[in-house]
Amino acid sequence: MPSDADSPAHPWRELLQRWSVEWLDPVLHEQERREPFPAAVRTARWLGGAGATAGDIAALEARLDATLPPSYRQFLQVSNGWLDTTSWIERLLRTTEVGWARDVDPALIGPWIESGSELPVPDEEYFVYGDGQDCASIRTEYLPHMLKISHTPNATDAYLLNPCVVTPEGEWEAWYLAHWLPGATRYRSFWDLMNDEYETFRGEG
Repeated sequence: MPSDADSPAHPWRELLQRWSVEWLDPVLHEQERREPFPAAVRTARWLGGAGATAGDIAALEARLDATLPPSYRQFLQVSNGWLDTTSWIERLLRTTEVGWARDVDPALIGPWIESGSELPVPDEEYFVYGDGQDCASIRTEYLPHMLKISHTPNATDAYLLNPCVVTPEGEWEAWYLAHWLPGATRYRSFWDLMNDEYETFRGEG
């Protein structure tokens, strides 16, 4: 597994600061939120928190018995948790809340597993990202092994990281599992997912 030193440094602070400022703009976005952001968030102009410490991340990796993918680790180092990304996802979880989907939210993945196709999805169909991807071409057998990193109450929308598909750089495939999709939108990494979600957010304004 590549070390952090071998992985590209993603500009999380720049992306998240821009996202925060735009969300908090009362003309563009905040009126779309169910409730106003807390006063402390408005004052700080920051939707996240302090970055996770090395101890926080080590404790999470020990609990999971897994090494986190680089772009997600770097995100946590900038902000340990996060409020709304778009109007569909309420928050990204802190290190103490993250867990395997089978343990922390079996009700989320159960229906997908039960309704999954018995026919395997071939590699040439599965490993397509971007505009040519068929969001129905998911491998439901991966779901019990996925890391759930977001929370939205009373909804079946979630961000998941898939340790069954790993790039040479150590990135885990990232899924956006959504109630309005016949499957999930999949990305090569958490960084790619969040950049696409930022563009979605901007389109909501």
